[in-house]
Amino acid sequence: MYELSILRWIHIVAMVYWLGGEWGVFQTAYNIVNRKLSMEERRRHLETAYRIDILARTGIILLLPLGLHMGHIWGVQPYGGTALVVMWIAVAIWLSLCWAAFFFRETDKGIRLTKIDESVRFVLIPVMMICAIGTFLGYGPFATGEGQMWYPTKIFIFAWLLVIGLKLRFIMREWTVIFRQLAQKEDEVLEARLEQQIRMSRYLAYLYWIGILTVAFLGATKPF
Repeated sequence: MYELSILRWIHIVAMVYWLGGEWGVFQTAYNIVNRKLSMEERRRHLETAYRIDILARTGIILLLPLGLHMGHIWGVQPYGGTALVVMWIAVAIWLSLCWAAFFFRETDKGIRLTKIDESVRFVLIPVMMICAIGTFLGYGPFATGEGQMWYPTKIFIFAWLLVIGLKLRFIMREWTVIFRQLAQKEDEVLEARLEQQIRMSRYLAYLYWIGILTVAFLGATKPF
């Protein structure tokens, strides 16, 4: 029970950083695309967005292994022991990759590392969805007893949130490329592209926050 309490505490902190961090990046984005500000000022806001976003990204990465670890303790997912050790090692490598991309941001190396980080999600998202849907259909791998279906539902929604987050990551990565080009010369096409992206990301962000709150609700209440 002490182990579960510690994991639950870290899980709550990770969720707070995820939700709060995404809100911070979203609000900062308005100044990033504000043409009334100088390019230097806009770049400072972009730097602020990166510094906020790394905590949100860290929270996202930690939530899945924390949930799987607690799920094993609760008896809703069967993989413990060696599987959990391997999982945490893989997550440590993934988290190191994410932070390396942050440290080398706004460079070609940073962009390459970010793309590798994103590629992990291309594998993880379908695996999570297959596991959740398989459980809904009665094939596992998660438990399907009374009061246990909240878990695969949470996994399924979390997978879709990673899809939305991936799209937002694409947008943020493109900001880096566009700002490097704008630093060389003004370009109305690029400016229009930035404004188009903030409009698109606004609607995605609203859906993102609703999904995050839903996942948190399922984990806290375990309603079915």
